[in-house]
Amino acid sequence: MMKREDVLIEALPYIQQFHGKTFVIKLGGHAMVDPVVLENAIRDAVLLHYVGIRVVLVHGGGPEISEKMKALGKESVFVGGLRVTDQETLEIAQMVLVGKINSGIVSLIAKCGARGVGLSGSGGNLIIAKKMEPQRVNVKGVEKEVDLGHVGEIEIIDPAILNTLLEQNYIPVISPIAIDRSGGSLNINADTAAGDIAVALKAFKLINMTDVDGVMDAKRTQVFHKLTVDEANVMLKSGVIGEGMIPKVTSVIRAVENGVQFAHIINGNVEHNLILEIFTRDGVGTMISVK
Repeated sequence: MMKREDVLIEALPYIQQFHGKTFVIKLGGHAMVDPVVLENAIRDAVLLHYVGIRVVLVHGGGPEISEKMKALGKESVFVGGLRVTDQETLEIAQMVLVGKINSGIVSLIAKCGARGVGLSGSGGNLIIAKKMEPQRVNVKGVEKEVDLGHVGEIEIIDPAILNTLLEQNYIPVISPIAIDRSGGSLNINADTAAGDIAVALKAFKLINMTDVDGVMDAKRTQVFHKLTVDEANVMLKSGVIGEGMIPKVTSVIRAVENGVQFAHIINGNVEHNLILEIFTRDGVGTMISVK
């Protein structure tokens, strides 16, 4: 365990390097249902903001959406890690993501002494999407086409509103609800949205805060602290990376391949993991880069 003063000394060159850079941080997993975990994550994000990093937050809310659906007597259905979204599910997702989680994060940012602005993907035409085509999946050994319903595939990210907010010293907070070209709403996978937003902003880092310690080996006993894109792709193709991690790893690989310098997957449930990953040499999760 490092002494606190050692952490501060080790952090200095990273603070200098990252000043003025853009970090896109995806909040997900248990943080979306545990207020203590979420507040710790927001406090760390505000710290990054005050050392001069341009912070953009993208949040999920899958566990809380599932919880709300269960309370309403509706079962959640997933295919390939993506939620099947009928009209009722979409309305529940909007209610939870935009009405509750997003506004709650903005309030926490204010509590921690910074200024947040809540957006959905429709704000300023930030995320324009089209309905996702039916997906071919293997269901008990049988290939089937599954229509995911009101689930979107991103067509355009227009970061203009985000750049405006960042220039005015705000922290944008984004719910992954997009609009289509007819003005309808579509649910977007938050991992995918965060990755595409990071690319559009030419972000220096994309950080995915989730419920696992990082990318792990097949036995789930070892965390790979550094991976190249090629190594991560091999792990995806070999099946080492499980279903729930596929969208996360896929999104960070695509982001790095399209200009984001570094992507990280870390356990957001552990207090100050975000700070330790960013400001220490060894980090705590998995960092993926081109080489």
